[in-house]
Amino acid sequence: MLKINRMAAAAVFAAGGLLAAAAHAQFKVVRIDGSSTVFPITEAVAEDFQRAKRGAIRVTVGISGTGGGFKKFCRGEIDITGASRPILSKEMEDCKAAGIEYHEVPVAFDALTVVVHPKNPFVKALTIEQLKRMWAPGAQGKVTSWKQVDPAWPDAPLKLFGPGADSGTFDYFTEAVVGKAKSSRGDFTASEDDNVLVQGVARDLNALGYFGFAYYVENQDKLKAVPILNPRGEPVAPSMQTVLKGRYQPLSRPIFIYVNAKSLAKPEVRELVEFYLTHGGELAREVKYVPLPAAAYETALEHLRQGKKGTVFGGTPEVGVTIDELLKREARL
Repeated sequence: MLKINRMAAAAVFAAGGLLAAAAHAQFKVVRIDGSSTVFPITEAVAEDFQRAKRGAIRVTVGISGTGGGFKKFCRGEIDITGASRPILSKEMEDCKAAGIEYHEVPVAFDALTVVVHPKNPFVKALTIEQLKRMWAPGAQGKVTSWKQVDPAWPDAPLKLFGPGADSGTFDYFTEAVVGKAKSSRGDFTASEDDNVLVQGVARDLNALGYFGFAYYVENQDKLKAVPILNPRGEPVAPSMQTVLKGRYQPLSRPIFIYVNAKSLAKPEVRELVEFYLTHGGELAREVKYVPLPAAAYETALEHLRQGKKGTVFGGTPEVGVTIDELLKREARL
C-alpha cells in the first residue's frame, strides 16, 4: 500500500488526537475527498497538519475519484476536493447552480505512468497510437492479444487495468490517448483504488495498466514503467526530470485541490490550505510527485488572500499543459 507507514502513523495519531480532543473540547473537522492521484499529497499534508494542531482539528480524506469528488463538492458536502484534471463545464454549472464558489489551487505535477509486469520481455516503449489501439472503444472484444497491437509481439492475452469512470486519470488518459475524454473500451479491470490496479498488473505477466507516478514509484520493485514516444518521437520514461523539462508528453499533467470559498472562511480550513501551500512542495516531493516552483505556491497563497475565485481553464479537457504554461495562466487569474 502507498506510504503505509505514513498512513499507519496518521491513524495512530488521529486516534490519540480524537481522544485528547474529546477530553477537552469538540474537535473541528475539515472534509476532503476526490482524486486517488492527489490523495498521497493530501494524506501527507493532513497527517502533518493534525500533528501540528495536536488533535484540535481532524482532517478526513476520502478517495471517490476526481469526478466523484466534484459531485460531493458541488453539493456542498465537503470543504476541499482533490482533482487530477481541471474542473469541467458540467461541474462548473453544478457548482454555480448550488451557489458553490471555489478557489482552484494547483499543488503539483504528475507523470501519468503506463506499467507492465517487470518480467515482460518485449515491451520496450509505446506510442500513443499503440495505446489507442489497446484502449479505444472499438477495441472492445476485438483487440484481445498483444500481437494485435504489434505483429512483432507474442500472441498472448492482453489484460488491461485502469481507473474507473469517476477518475480524473481516466478522463485525462482517454483524452490524451483516444482523443476524447471518457472514450474507452469497457472490458478492462477498473478500480478507483490505484493499489488494486498495482496488484493486478504485478500479478499478471500479460497485464498493462496506468495510474499516477507516485503509485508506480512506491511499487517499482514489482512493476515496469514503459517509456512513451513524445510528439518529437523520443521514447521518454516518466520521472521528475522529464516532467520538469516538458519532455514527458502528453502524459504529464497538473493536479489540484479545489477549495469551497465559504469553507475557506472557517479558520480550520484556511489554516489547512495555508499549511498545504507552505509545505505542499516538500511533501509532493516526498510522495514522489513533481513539486511546483516555490513562486507557484506563493502566488496561490496570494490569490487566496485576495479572494480570487474560479478556474484558469475553460471547462474542456486539455492535455500537454506544461509547468511554465500553468504558471503563466495562474499569474493572469
